[in-house]
Amino acid sequence: MKRFAAFLGACALIAVASAQTYDIAVVPKGTTHEYWKSIHAGALAAAAELKSEGVTVNVIWKGPLREDDREQQVQVVENFTSRRVSGLVLAPLDARALVAPTEAAVRAGIPVVIIDSALNSPAPVSTVSTDNYLGGVLGARRLGELLGGKGKVILLRVMGGSTSTEQREAGFLDTMTKAFPGIEILSSDQHAGATRDTAYRTSQNLLNRFGREVTGIFAPNESSATGMLLALKDAGLAEGKVKLVGFDSGTQTVAALKSGDLQGLVVQNPFRMGYLGVKTVVASLRGAKVEKVIDTGCGLVTQENMAQPAMAELLHPPLEKYLK
Repeated sequence: MKRFAAFLGACALIAVASAQTYDIAVVPKGTTHEYWKSIHAGALAAAAELKSEGVTVNVIWKGPLREDDREQQVQVVENFTSRRVSGLVLAPLDARALVAPTEAAVRAGIPVVIIDSALNSPAPVSTVSTDNYLGGVLGARRLGELLGGKGKVILLRVMGGSTSTEQREAGFLDTMTKAFPGIEILSSDQHAGATRDTAYRTSQNLLNRFGREVTGIFAPNESSATGMLLALKDAGLAEGKVKLVGFDSGTQTVAALKSGDLQGLVVQNPFRMGYLGVKTVVASLRGAKVEKVIDTGCGLVTQENMAQPAMAELLHPPLEKYLK
């Protein structure tokens, strides 16, 4: 009888464990750009898949509006720690500024998975991101080949402190310098800022200064590419007059690639990033061993290959299915 009672008790514990609900906070760098909407959709896709496996996951989506509001992102993480969420999936705006709140969450027993951009801390259980340096290499190779190894180019940086874009910028500059010695770098010290509007203003200033001699431009994120695209159109330098290679898919960048205003797009897989971010933190909560670094991949999309199924999937993630 005692053995039977013990057996029933064990079954009850298993039932409780299998029916456990996890509140997973997903904190993006910002909430404006389409890139983050893809990450949100991926996180919800993971929750839907886990639900079909009998695991209930509530995704709580909250982040700063602008991608330069470090203070607000710190406050969001601190608030989620105070609420004692089950786990955190975080895209840190700053590799250093988000260390303290992340480590505080981990000390409170909340596992953290970093997505998109690295954090200068060993505390997170995993980092799920693109090989951003490789993304910069792909951008440099595409631009160098478009220019035939000769010309003058501009690198429009994004923001200081953002590891993901800094790595792309480093990959671009290293490759351009080593692989294309016949190409001169006109400017590599100007920052686009957090929005399309700030990127547009910086791009206008660069084109006012270098518009008569620049032959190619690399913009390493969605907002910088969109801002530069608009500035090139205003200056009469679009349609391939100045070759533009961007980063990340969005409505405007994909349309520009199709029309020929943009000659290359290095594309990540943010949908998969959000999906694996949630799956990884839940796996950690359930006691599974997870990889410390997970590469979600990237590819170069051009007008010629954008209709291929693999590239089309990267350019058009199923946002409507999950974001209602």
